[in-house]
Amino acid sequence: MNHHHEVWIVDDDHAIRWVLERALAKADIKTRSFDEADKVIERLRNVEPDAIVTDIRMPGTDGMVLLDHVNQNHPDLPIIIMTAFADLNRAVAVFQGGAFDYLPKPFDVDDAVTVVSRAVKNSPQSRSVDESSATSDTDAALIGSAPAMQEVFRAIGRLSKSNMTVLLTGESGTGKELVAQALHRHSPRRDGAFVAINTAAIPSELLESELFGHEKGAYTGATRQRLGHFEQANSGTLFLDEIGDMPAALQSRLLRVLADGEFYRVGGHESVKVDVRVIAATHQNLDIRVSEGSFREDLYHRLNVIRLHLPALRDRVEDVSELADYFLKTTAQELAIEKKSLRQSALDLFLRYQWPGNVRQLGNVCRRATIMAPAQEIDVDDLPRELRVNDDEQVSLLGEEWEAALKNWAARLLMSENTPLLDEAVPRFERIMISAALAQTGGHRQDAARLLGWGRNTLTRKIKELGLEV
Repeated sequence: MNHHHEVWIVDDDHAIRWVLERALAKADIKTRSFDEADKVIERLRNVEPDAIVTDIRMPGTDGMVLLDHVNQNHPDLPIIIMTAFADLNRAVAVFQGGAFDYLPKPFDVDDAVTVVSRAVKNSPQSRSVDESSATSDTDAALIGSAPAMQEVFRAIGRLSKSNMTVLLTGESGTGKELVAQALHRHSPRRDGAFVAINTAAIPSELLESELFGHEKGAYTGATRQRLGHFEQANSGTLFLDEIGDMPAALQSRLLRVLADGEFYRVGGHESVKVDVRVIAATHQNLDIRVSEGSFREDLYHRLNVIRLHLPALRDRVEDVSELADYFLKTTAQELAIEKKSLRQSALDLFLRYQWPGNVRQLGNVCRRATIMAPAQEIDVDDLPRELRVNDDEQVSLLGEEWEAALKNWAARLLMSENTPLLDEAVPRFERIMISAALAQTGGHRQDAARLLGWGRNTLTRKIKELGLEV
């Protein structure tokens, strides 16, 4: 087999071949172009290039078949896949099919040159081929041609052979759990369990037994042994959401499990051994929490082996209409009705809006609009009010909204029950205000009291009275 120092470009689109030929020529890389895969397979009988760059969709033999052929017969030849499908399944299938890398179309010419140069340098080690690239709906919800999302997809593909610990960062609602599920499903542990736990949503006194389980009689009411999430996730993946909120004592326990792979159930004397891959997520800045001393530095380093940042929706406006389309489709399927579509005016509003709740909020809005809109086309008036006002109005509007809701609540309560209204309402109101202030100050009572306009002692007394002790 002769070896030729050149890169082969395979695409039925003349324009793309031309762009790549010129860009690579500038980088002193010789090229040869083909408009169909069969000609490449034919030529590979006699000569092998340094690398192949191929499109997936072509008349005749497609790029996946070519990839397969190269893997079987020329396992050391790097192949780069170009694809217009900015979606996870393709990317992962491509990596697991042994591709060297992939370029989402439309690609950035500099990126293309970088990837090809790397392929030419790395005539790579042979790669194993993984047949079972399972795909599912959760992957479909991970949509995005924005560069930051493409980076996330590439990482999922690259990590598909490993069991490394991953830390996912990003605001609430950006899809961290979806990415964690995808990492699990495209990993060697895909047959094990995926267990998710939101550490912020569970009171800290329960969290320990949720994570590590307890023995019968470990405390009042523990009438039988209970297996915690670590045991449930044995030989699978444990997803720890909102890890930044984990209490200090549990951070130490978690660190020990990650270090030794074993732990004791609450009230137990026998150590339990587990083999669990941990994926953690947080919307907080852990670097700051570490410097403040509220998050253990050693635990942070253990979790932060590979870090993936999920972009906020407002930073990837180019994905909004595709995501909206996806949510409108799935909602319609769920309700067994015909899919509704957005009028241009409604879409424009979607594109202008800041989406503080990110992809999750977009999904909820699409769902609500599908149910509420009287016609097939969703108009601006069918959308929730918060999308239709600017930021200054936003605050006063929220004020009106909760007051209106409170009014309804009071009216309903007076009709149905005989409780003195304020006895019911005031503690609930105070609980919300106190929780909000504590959340704002990261649990610091002195500062929270100041925000509430109380003295520290008043706050401490109220916390006791309202059963907010943590």
